[in-house]
Formats: sequence, structure tokens, C-alpha cells
Amino acid sequence: MFPIRDHNPSGRTPFVTLALLAANVLVFLAYYPAATSDFALARFYMHWGLVPLRLMSGEGYETLLTHMFLHGGWMHLAGNMLFLWIFGDNLEDQMGHFGFLLFYLAAGLAAAGLQIAADPGSSVPMVGASGAIAGVMGGYLLLFPRARVDVLLILVIFFRIFALPAWLVLGLWFGIQLVSGLATPTDAGGVAYWAHAGGFIAGLVLTLPVWLRRGAGGYWQATQGQPPHPQAGYPLQRSAIPRVPRRR
Repeated sequence: MFPIRDHNPSGRTPFVTLALLAANVLVFLAYYPAATSDFALARFYMHWGLVPLRLMSGEGYETLLTHMFLHGGWMHLAGNMLFLWIFGDNLEDQMGHFGFLLFYLAAGLAAAGLQIAADPGSSVPMVGASGAIAGVMGGYLLLFPRARVDVLLILVIFFRIFALPAWLVLGLWFGIQLVSGLATPTDAGGVAYWAHAGGFIAGLVLTLPVWLRRGAGGYWQATQGQPPHPQAGYPLQRSAIPRVPRRR
């Protein structure tokens, strides 16, 4: 089950969101298909990815930025770019182009900070834009808690699209990150759950000035938590794949 689009059109061209999408894709295409072996790819990640132990020893400060534009595979890249495309344009619309860029980078740094704090002695490189994108999701939740988000549910041969409120989709996602972070040993590698949680919290905090300028609770009351403009409409059709009934 994952989001595929929202019903919240932006009022301006999201130049920064598009530039970030392009940068992530181009950087990935520059190194991943050209990797001659898994060993060469691992060396690349060790050099340009964020390694907490290396950073704590006073080296590799540039990786605080570079790790946000690296990905571990095609699906990792595609998933992150989908989330950035769905939620990024609306925050850029509210914050302006330059403000959104600063917000995105700050959320990514905060995400890295919490992951480092969780395991400062880790030698596992962290790569991916998901910490910064989690910040975008946190900001989106604060400004548009009741915006509708279409979620695709896939169960074997059955699939269906549901329109759910953003607070449910994003709140559930954040809860999964917290539970998974608490349940997963910090030195286990894999998904950087604490980076996701840290980015999400940072996104909420960094979006507070925008929310306050719009009236805080009064903004929610005036908009009912929905986008302050007409929402986009999409036809939600039933799956064309027939369901096979259980035989008795």
C-alpha cells in the first residue's frame, strides 16, 4: 500500500522540486549503471555516503550533503522520487522556491543528525533522499492534514485505489518508522528508520513559521484542514481484474 498522487494541485511551477528530481535521477544514472561490481559500488557508498563513525572522527563532512543524492537501487530511487513529486510541489508553493530549497536541505541534515545520534559508531553508509523527503511529508501534514491522498492497495491480483486523508496516510507512515526504529537494532543496517523519523519531525518544526503566518489554528478552521483551493478530482474505478471467488 503506497501513495500515488494527491488531490492538491499547486499554484505555481515547482521549479525546485523538479530540479531536485532531476538531480537525484542524473546522479544515480552517473554512478549506478556504471558500477563494475558490488564491491566497487560499496566503495563508492563508503566514500560519498554518510558514515557516522567517519563523521564523528572529523572526516567526510561533505557527505552530509552528498548522501542525500545517492540511492541504493532503482526501487529506492523510484519510491523516493514518487513521494517527493506528490508532496514537494505543495510545500514549494507555500514556502517559495528558495525557502523550500533551504527547508529541504535542513530537513535532510536533521534526519542525518538523528540517525547519527542513534548509532554514532556505525560504519554502515547511509544514502538516500528519504530523510529530506520525510521532512516534506511532515510539513505537508501540518499544512494540509485533510488533503486527500490516493493510495494504491495491491493484494496478489487485486488492486484498488482509495482516497484517504493526509493525516491518516502520513501519520501511519510516521508511526511505522518509530515502531520499526525501536524494534530494529541500530547496527543492523538496512532502512534508516531514525533518519525518517528525524526528518519528519524536523519538517513539522520547520513548517511552523509558515503555519503561524497563516493564522495557526485559525488557518485550520478556515480551511477545515484541506487545501485552500479547489481539489483535483480523479475517477476512482474498480479494478478491471476479476476476483476469483472461493470454492466451497
